[in-house]
Amino acid sequence: RENGRHGTFALRCIHNGVWSAQGLEMSVGKIPFLEAVNGSTVMLPCTYASCIGIENLYFNWQYNDNGTMQKVCDGMIPTEDVIPTVNIFRERVEFIGKNHKNNISILLWNITFEDGGLYTCFGRNRKEKNKNHSAVFHLIVVDELRVVDNTLTILIASAVGGVIGFLMAFMLIKNFTLFVLAKLEEKNKECLVSSSGIDNTENGLSRSKADSKPTPKKK
Repeated sequence: RENGRHGTFALRCIHNGVWSAQGLEMSVGKIPFLEAVNGSTVMLPCTYASCIGIENLYFNWQYNDNGTMQKVCDGMIPTEDVIPTVNIFRERVEFIGKNHKNNISILLWNITFEDGGLYTCFGRNRKEKNKNHSAVFHLIVVDELRVVDNTLTILIASAVGGVIGFLMAFMLIKNFTLFVLAKLEEKNKECLVSSSGIDNTENGLSRSKADSKPTPKKK
């Protein structure tokens, strides 16, 4: 019973914050294709993952030759962290996974145009009743890598940069204009206050003079 409970928990793992059963998964990365130059050496990536662990995990690489699947290599991984013994069935192929971080990638040396096509990374885990799992990688072999024309990108970037520069200049001029107007308005207010004070003083003096005149005597 204790082992049974432990096995039940082993079948579960966290996926998006939820406990759920998770079987074997094969992955060739986020970008499942590669464009490489004829005569170069390329890596075909593949990794596996399993929440329930592995037991005698069988894997292989296969090449789709006009509808006929040709085995490139295969191997068996008894348990985690064990380096597998790999059989190679094709020239210029090297296994580089070494079971490091669940890696079962391979290298293709001095590729030719005939090497281009679809490669399948296959896995079957005995621990989950030998269900089949696979992922496909597309190798494209070319004479030379295409030069990407960035003219349109440069034009768009220049246009966007010009618009941003214009807006910044406009905002600077606007802020400067508002600053000058505020200063002028402040100066006008000071002038009005000063002139108003002078008028009041003169009016007060004239009124004082008028008040200081003696009243005429009655005859």
